[in-house]
Formats: sequence, structure tokens, C-alpha cells
Amino acid sequence: MEVTILGNNSAVPAHHRHPTSQVVKIKHYAFLLDCGEGTQMRMIDFSVRRSKIQHIFISHLHGDHFFGLPGVVTSFNHMGRQEPLHIYGPHGLKDILDLILQLGDVPLQFELVVHELQPGLQLLIQHADYEIWSFPLQHRIPTWGFLFKELFSRPNVIKAYIDEFGLSIANIKDLKAGLDVVLPDGRVITTREATTPPPPAQVYAYCSDTVFDESLAEHIRGADLLYHESTFTEDLADKAAMTKHSTAAQAARLAALAGVKQLLLGHYSSRFGDLSPLLEEAGKLFPNTQLSIEGQTYSTVPPKK
Repeated sequence: MEVTILGNNSAVPAHHRHPTSQVVKIKHYAFLLDCGEGTQMRMIDFSVRRSKIQHIFISHLHGDHFFGLPGVVTSFNHMGRQEPLHIYGPHGLKDILDLILQLGDVPLQFELVVHELQPGLQLLIQHADYEIWSFPLQHRIPTWGFLFKELFSRPNVIKAYIDEFGLSIANIKDLKAGLDVVLPDGRVITTREATTPPPPAQVYAYCSDTVFDESLAEHIRGADLLYHESTFTEDLADKAAMTKHSTAAQAARLAALAGVKQLLLGHYSSRFGDLSPLLEEAGKLFPNTQLSIEGQTYSTVPPKK
């Protein structure tokens, strides 16, 4: 699973950073996560294939998380999209989109399906290859985080068997499905000997705007990669509490509490041109921390040292 950062600033564009948006990839599926102003321009900048996006998730209705959405929807229409587009967001999002499309006289050529997020933990999509969940965050208005879980339902065929016995695509599919393969010479290749168990599910957790909330640990426990807002440093903890945001240190404390493997910081205040204080603060509490950088892609599987 991979996450490409399109925007990671809070409130307004600043320091060549843009409002929140990112693309999550699971196998050949792509999901847009939040859609701040300029998102579609960043997708062009970073060669994101917009046609691959079938689902969009909006965490809350502050403009820096969804003002780019009407532009993305209308651009899809101009590009001749025909596949349905599913959007998951708070109550009111459908009314906003309907009004903009109506006033702009934009008859959509594709089906736009808006799913309203519900209180509590909610399974949004159940697919053979992945699950996507939402869970509540604590912010000034109703806000949700999202959990992406990549599922591996089938074993892997050992490459040496493919090369040695010249296994066909049909043979490989049978072995993955748990069926033994009979070769033309009568030899039998069993799925038990020729495959390895599927790897464990990979999990990506996304916590956008929120105060420090220990209860979130139960929703994101053991995640392979956690993106958590880090709008301020600890010397601005009072401002973080007043605006219902988090500090970098608080993001690190939650990462440690939840036992996640990697922490990715983002949603930076415009007062920080230099982001190193945020990284330094979080790194002292949770060493496996990185700054999210626009245009970079991060994997749920950490690089080998």
C-alpha cells in the first residue's frame, strides 16, 4: 500500500505547500483522501492517473479539506467520465455539491453517489482485496479519520516452481486458489509445496484534524503507517487545544500508545517555514517518524535499513 502526498499544509497554501489531499493506492486501486484547494493541479504535477480514482473520502467540511472537490468532479465530467464516482463525507456535503452543479448548469454524464458518514466506527467498503473504515475524530465540527486495510486472501506461488516447471498462468491461478496442478508428464505440483502463505494485512491510518485523543489508539492499533496531523509544536499547545488541533509531540504519543510501526506528520501550520522543529519534537518520543513531503510516496512497508 502506498500514500502519495498532494497537499500537507493547514488552512491556507504557504511555503509552496498546499491544503490537505493525498492518494492511497492498494494494488491497482486508487483512492483520493481529502480534497483541498488545488488538488487536481497537484494530481497533474505528480502524474496521478485521475481516471483510476473511484472513491473519494472527505474527513470534514473545513475548506482546506474539500474546496477542491467541486473542481475535481466537474473536471471528471469534462474528461468524459462514465464510471460512477463514490464520495464519502459528512452530512451537508451532498447539498453543497448539488447546489454548485445546479447553479453552474453542469449536467453530469456519470453517476455521483454521495455516502453520508455516520457516528462511531463504520465499515464503508468491504472488498475482496481491501476494507475501508471510518472513525470519529475530535475537532470543532464533525470530523472522521479513515482506516485502509489491504487484504491478502491468496498465497504466493514460489518463483522457482514457475521457472523449473514452466507453469502457465492457468496453473498459477489454480495454485493460488488452493488447487493442485497436474503437469503434462503426470507429475503433481501441490499448492502446499509450491506456495507460501499470504503476507499479513497492511494497514494505513489517517487522522486529519483532531485534538490529542487517547481513545483513537483502539481504532488504529498496530497500523503499519499512521498519518497524523501535527499543526503545532508543544510551545503552542494552548493554541492547539483552543483550535482543537494536535502538536507533533501529541501525534508521537498517540503513535506510541497505539503501537503503530511508522508515523507520518502533516497538516502543518503556516507559521512553520522550516519543519525540522516538528520532526525533532516527534522523533524524541517516536523515533520512526517522518515529515510528509508533497510529491513523495510513502509505503506501509518500511524501507530496509
